[in-house]
Amino acid sequence: QVQLAESGGGSVQAGDSLRISCAVSGLPFAFYAMGWFRQALGKDREFVASISRSGTSIIYADSMKGRFTISRDNVQKMLYLQMDTLKPGDTAIYYCAADYSGPLRQNVQVVADEYDYWGQGTQVVVSS
Repeated sequence: QVQLAESGGGSVQAGDSLRISCAVSGLPFAFYAMGWFRQALGKDREFVASISRSGTSIIYADSMKGRFTISRDNVQKMLYLQMDTLKPGDTAIYYCAADYSGPLRQNVQVVADEYDYWGQGTQVVVSS
């Protein structure tokens, strides 16, 4: 059974940092590109960042560049999102997702519908 379990969300002040995690089980993690998305109340789901299966390719949404850092640990089957200089506009539920790449491709993925598996999300609240 495939499981993606986010953790580490919480309530912080503007300017603070937070690292959220995603523990993955039930699939060959090293064969999957991974991504983070977020959804604020009343808004559409938004792409945050994606990392290729070996971590060699990374892409961020423009509004997150320089503030967020995506990383992965293929041994521990973990995905991370380090969020610095948080703003109230970053308040959302953050979701991790897995997109099958196979043993050769090093793709990243920005399209939510292309992902195969999703976690349940972790809430991040940033107060001014």
